[in-house]
Amino acid sequence: MSEETQPASPADNLVTTSHTLPSGQAYTATTGTMVLREEVIDDGKFGGLRAKAEMFVTSYTLDGAEPLSRPVTFAFNGGPGSSSVWLHLGVLGPRRVVMGDAGALLPPPYGLADNEESLLSVSDLVFIDPVSTGYSRAAEGEKPEPYHGFTGDIESVGEIIRLWTTRNGRWMSPKFLAGESYGTVRAAALADHLQSRYGMYLNGVMLISSVLDFITGDFNQGNDLSYALYLPTYAAIAHYHGLHGDRPLADVLREAEAYAERDYPWALARGNRLTGEERSAAVSRVAALTGLSADYVDRVDLRIEHIRFFTEVLRSRRRIVGRLDGRFTGWDPDSGREHFSSDPSMNAIMGPYSSALNHYLRAELGYANDLPYEVLTSRVHPWSFKEFEGAHVAVVDKLADAMRANPHLRVHVACGYHDGATPYYAAEHAFAHLPVPAELAANVEFRYYEAGHMMYVHEPSRLRQSADLAAFVLGQQG
Repeated sequence: MSEETQPASPADNLVTTSHTLPSGQAYTATTGTMVLREEVIDDGKFGGLRAKAEMFVTSYTLDGAEPLSRPVTFAFNGGPGSSSVWLHLGVLGPRRVVMGDAGALLPPPYGLADNEESLLSVSDLVFIDPVSTGYSRAAEGEKPEPYHGFTGDIESVGEIIRLWTTRNGRWMSPKFLAGESYGTVRAAALADHLQSRYGMYLNGVMLISSVLDFITGDFNQGNDLSYALYLPTYAAIAHYHGLHGDRPLADVLREAEAYAERDYPWALARGNRLTGEERSAAVSRVAALTGLSADYVDRVDLRIEHIRFFTEVLRSRRRIVGRLDGRFTGWDPDSGREHFSSDPSMNAIMGPYSSALNHYLRAELGYANDLPYEVLTSRVHPWSFKEFEGAHVAVVDKLADAMRANPHLRVHVACGYHDGATPYYAAEHAFAHLPVPAELAANVEFRYYEAGHMMYVHEPSRLRQSADLAAFVLGQQG
């Protein structure tokens, strides 16, 4: 290779350590930054490779496994602006956070324990932090903004997946993606991008707390859809906090879904054409399902915006409920405000995960970096969706494209009933509009948990979800 084509500095900075699972199986952890480079074409001539970004990656590979048959799962969270810490130390990785749960949180500095249910038992794991999250940064002299948007994000994460797969000889391994929240947008688009750009066909995509069509959570004037799709989640949260008496959750959800499917959208669409009797009936029904007063439902014209709900539903108790997880409650300095000042469920999980990650990387994986590890950063904003100018953001079509081109691609969708960020009924709506033939629709499976956005903070859900994900990777039918 000539001097002109030698890769420019910086170089990869990776640390490798050896560990053992509780089962006795040995595994290797490799963590650090991989340099993302682009080809330089100057006046029609190849001018070498230029460093564009340094992306932080942590991988786990089982020692002695046959790489051609051993699955590998590439995992990331969302935000935009989130590192991969949540999936890494919450449910998938070989170590996990111990923080307690809603109503029984542990005090700082929390805990870190072996994850006996880690997906590493059935799949190698690669956790990816997008640019500006974790320890990932733009290269020296480069701007981060090209990665702070839909296409730049997809291309950079896709390139890291290609690099890792190539360098580790895993092109013939079964390959999966696991994304959470905005990571489900990334995963759906990546399934299509990896196929069309590199010819890398996947075996499966795991979508945890899915949001593939942003219109399902758009509470702007003129869009009534979101109000109906959030209703079952409001009912679930009301049920958790005792506002449905001793009724089983399944019964409450069944009633809320039935109303949200037909009568509620009809009532919203009628607007001022509703008769007094029809409006009164709708107000009473929505109030009963959500635990809100009929007076409040009437005053907001039957349209309950989600942050207003989390602030209002327990107002009589001087409490607010979480957006990420409606099981969590907290206090607001002003009990009369309409929108809470912070999310108590985010407050509950940020400390434990930040402490665990910063300790774990240095003390157990041997990786040192004096930069702050950006668990969840606002530095990626404003996030660019220029590709969707004049339209709402949606990747349902991209996932469908990938499935039609690769009819063996399977999709796992995990939903928390108490998730007020990406409601389960909205995910069902998006997949009901997935443009694939019936025989491919059968490749999609849904799993539900009595928890929130990070459903694995609820121990029974974590155990069941771990088993569900392992079964999905192994191709077992639930």
